Amino acid sequence: MIAVQLSPEQIFKEVTNFNCKLAEGIKTLREVGDLPSGVTPKEEVYREDKLVLYHYKSPTGKKPTNKIPLLISYALVNRPYMTDLQENRSMVRGLLETGQDVYLIDWGYPDRSDRFLTMDDYINGYIDRCVDVLRKRHNVDAVNLLGICQGGTFSLCYTALHPKKIKNLITMVTPVDFQTDDNMLAHWIRSIDVDLLVDSLGNISGSMMNWTFLNLKPYRLIGQKYIDMVEILDNPQQVHNFMYMEKWIFDSPDQAGEAYRQFVNDFYKYNKLITGEVTLGGEKVDLGDIKVPVLNIYAQDDHLVPPSASKPLKKYVGTKDYTELSFKGGHIGIYVSSSAQREVPPSIGKWLNARS
Repeated sequence: MIAVQLSPEQIFKEVTNFNCKLAEGIKTLREVGDLPSGVTPKEEVYREDKLVLYHYKSPTGKKPTNKIPLLISYALVNRPYMTDLQENRSMVRGLLETGQDVYLIDWGYPDRSDRFLTMDDYINGYIDRCVDVLRKRHNVDAVNLLGICQGGTFSLCYTALHPKKIKNLITMVTPVDFQTDDNMLAHWIRSIDVDLLVDSLGNISGSMMNWTFLNLKPYRLIGQKYIDMVEILDNPQQVHNFMYMEKWIFDSPDQAGEAYRQFVNDFYKYNKLITGEVTLGGEKVDLGDIKVPVLNIYAQDDHLVPPSASKPLKKYVGTKDYTELSFKGGHIGIYVSSSAQREVPPSIGKWLNARS
């Protein structure tokens, strides 16, 4: 290692610049104000318990050209407005621009009354009823389904159990094989006594889940990003971008205890999705029953769902129309980076329009 010698003048200049950025940053942070949870106009079309089903409207007034509605099923562990974070970082807007008629399930915030909700309640209950709302609303037999992360796993289960209600299926950063060697999260979770955890706590707190995700990359996600933040404090737009992300990261709902128990045990501990042993509503989930077209999108640098966990889907589904899309980025970048905005929604729209 080569030691760098700084003169007193250089040190004084560095300290002065740092203090100036902090002073300017305080002013910038005061002007940030309230940050919205999503930016694209939407209307509520269905509500049940904590769940709200939203229908999005194009800000430009563009009408949907695809007659088959697209339903987005997000994960339970974070809030779905990551798909519509800012005007220039919105997957929802990108999909609207391709002519899709976009709906999204907002799972809300579970409380103690939801302690005994199961995966069957979420998949054969909530998702199924949302699908039926769209089928009736649009007078179609089947809808397009886009599942993201854990919501993608739920969407795989749903499509396998209700194949006649889905026209096309898109999975994005979706775990399929939960026991690949490079899946750090899976290694951690398999060491947890989830039954003791749920029996003791009931619901699993969002802050506990968030702490776990941040500690997968503690230096980058807990320390370095705040050091780097100083460098952008004099740039209002970059500060806004940073604060939008911070709001989403720490807006973590609690997890319904029984659904969490089954998801960890069946998927992470015993990898039952790929062995065909997941049981929902008394029926086995067989990925081979998925015969509809499938588009599987994964991120090459994903630390939560590595490509090795997502790509095995190809050999388990029963469809002959299977497509993969590889994105050069991470688990979060696939929603919000500029390259993602250029690549991912247009690719989804093109794929759907060719099949709908």
